[in-house]
Amino acid sequence: MSNTYKLTTPLTEADMEKLRAGDVVLLSGIIYSGRDAAHKKIVDALDRGEEPPFELEGSVIYYVGPSPAPEGRPIGAAGPTTSYRMDTYAPRLHSLGLKATIGKGKRSDEVKEAMAKFKGVYFGATGGAGALLSMCIKESKVIAYEELGPEAVREMKVEDFPLLVINDCHGGELYAKPRLDLHD
Repeated sequence: MSNTYKLTTPLTEADMEKLRAGDVVLLSGIIYSGRDAAHKKIVDALDRGEEPPFELEGSVIYYVGPSPAPEGRPIGAAGPTTSYRMDTYAPRLHSLGLKATIGKGKRSDEVKEAMAKFKGVYFGATGGAGALLSMCIKESKVIAYEELGPEAVREMKVEDFPLLVINDCHGGELYAKPRLDLHD
C-alpha cells in the first residue's frame, strides 16, 4: 500500500526513511537541474578541492535539460532524462549529502547501495509529460556552467512537483519484478 507525502527541500534523513518504493511525493522548494556534462564538471571541481555550485546537503537533482522558456513562463518543457548516465557520479554526490535524484529508468547497483548507505532516494518523473511538469516549476535561473546551454545547472523553485519513489533507502525498488515460483 503506497502513501502520498508532501515534502519541502532541503530534505532530511527522516524524510528519506519514511518513504517506500511506490509512494507518491509532491515536492516543493528548491531543486537543481543537472545532466551528465554538469555532473562531470561538479565532480571535477570537487576533485580540485572546490565547492560545488550549490549546497549538496539535503539537495535534490533533477536530470533535465529543459527547452527554452516560452513568453511569460520561467522554463520550457522539463521532462526527465534517462538516469543511468549519471550513475558514475551519483554515489559520490550522495556521500556528500545529496538526498534525492529525479529522472527516468533504472539505477545501477552502486547507486542503490549509496542510497541505502547515505539515506537517499530516487524519484521517477513522468516521461513525455515535460510541458505538464514545467507547470510546477515556478522559478528557474542558471547558476552554473552556462556554456552547457540547456544542460547548465539551474536552480528551480517547484511547487507540488509530482514524483514516484522508484528506489528507497531501504532497498525497495518499484521496478523490481516479483519472483514467480513455477514449481508450486
